[in-house]
Amino acid sequence: MIIKAAELVHFDRVMDFYYDLINDMENAEFPPGWKKDIYPARQFIHDAIRQGDLYAAVEDSAIIGAMVINHDRPENYDKVSWKINADRNQAAFIHALGVSARRQSRGIGKKMVARAVGICREKGLKAIRLDVLATNIPAQKLYTSMGFLYMGTLQLFYEDTGLTDFYIYELPIE
Repeated sequence: MIIKAAELVHFDRVMDFYYDLINDMENAEFPPGWKKDIYPARQFIHDAIRQGDLYAAVEDSAIIGAMVINHDRPENYDKVSWKINADRNQAAFIHALGVSARRQSRGIGKKMVARAVGICREKGLKAIRLDVLATNIPAQKLYTSMGFLYMGTLQLFYEDTGLTDFYIYELPIE
């Protein structure tokens, strides 16, 4: 498996990956709450690829995972008492991290997060931040196992989930 920046020629394959993931996880015990073309939205994915912010995990030419790493974050993040003092350009945010339902529990998510940490370290960033649905226990376990610190709970509004509780995490980068 390799994890690399996606290119615009991969856009349809990346969207197919997300559509399959949404379909496959719809009745899962811990669904991500995503909805086709709402989150992740086509324009969001297109822009992330164009800006070099979308990374795909590829195995045997199939996209088996994807994530966006950028500096965009919800407005409510300003309410969090972060451990690391970092302005918007010194902290990265992980969005839309997903692993194919057929390949979960194989350590792929852990490898993707480790790759994200490496990317952010190479860029000289101070921290990685993210939010997870309060009901998404597997994602919470993944992030805490990788050293992310729980920073609190925020009610955030996203079009796919509505207003709901999200756990907020931060990983200091040394």
